Amino acid sequence: MYTYIMQRTQIYLTDEETAALDRLTETTGRTKSQLIREAIEAQYLARPDIERALRILDETFGAWKGDERPGGAEYVEMVRPGNLARRISAADRRRAARPR
Repeated sequence: MYTYIMQRTQIYLTDEETAALDRLTETTGRTKSQLIREAIEAQYLARPDIERALRILDETFGAWKGDERPGGAEYVEMVRPGNLARRISAADRRRAARPR
């Protein structure tokens, strides 16, 4: 039983649309009405939560300040595949050379 008020609406569907809904009712066990309401909700009612997105942006703005990692071009050069491989192998060599 629905706990919210609904308005009855009549729509016209093509044979192809009706067949698609019939297939979905068989495979999902949901009614045509449920499927139509879900499609309307997904297409027309699902909106991003702009307020939440703006709040998250405000809360995280500048979170990287004070980070000691290199930035910009220096960082790009550091993580380039060839440079990164050289840095890792150099670090591995230093680690292996340490007395245990």
